[in-house]
Amino acid sequence: MTRRDLFNAGGVALAASAASQLTAQRRVQWRTLDGKQPLVIGHRGACGYLPEHTIESYRRAIELGADFVEPDLVTTKDGQLIARHEPVMDDTTDVKSRPEFASKKTTKMLDGIKTTGFFASDFTLAEIKTLRAIQPRASRPQQFNGQFQIPTLQEIIEMVQGENSRRARVVGIYPETKHPSFHAALGLPQEEPLLAILERYGWNHRRAPVFIQSFESMRTTNPSLPSSPAVC
Repeated sequence: MTRRDLFNAGGVALAASAASQLTAQRRVQWRTLDGKQPLVIGHRGACGYLPEHTIESYRRAIELGADFVEPDLVTTKDGQLIARHEPVMDDTTDVKSRPEFASKKTTKMLDGIKTTGFFASDFTLAEIKTLRAIQPRASRPQQFNGQFQIPTLQEIIEMVQGENSRRARVVGIYPETKHPSFHAALGLPQEEPLLAILERYGWNHRRAPVFIQSFESMRTTNPSLPSSPAVC
């Protein structure tokens, strides 16, 4: 039966019923092993639409239906947790075009690999806040480059909790500490600041909408392994 036939036959209700049945079938099809609906994770936010790890990208992910948003966390010189995919900010911010920070380019050992770039750990939060996010993938929209700040974990939680109140549903966070051994060696451990922030915002109990994950090179704890594998 064509769409025109449905409407000619007064089939609006029938179409609605069919759509409802299809939705129900999809729900059954996509149920997980324990029978629950799968969780939708806004990985780096809605990074196919807006520059990753920005408040605007996380908010767009929530608008698109994400159950959790996933901020990767690195640490600034003054011990603040900010959202960047890796300690080096060259490809995700405009730092390379900022002459006032040219002297901060340095070389460090990152997971056993000599890496040259602009490390978040060499910038204070105040300096980070003068940078702007850019889209690292050329195939994704570039028109938003330079518009959005680099957020702190506190700012992300405040936005998510605000959206939860406004939308009357629960969205959580899925923070990932990035290269914690690298940061610890600099005197910038990530674990205690992360837990302190969760406690401050009331998300330090077993029912809190929080998953914690960590990205650490296996080579960090076993130098005999190749440098590429990592545990996420």
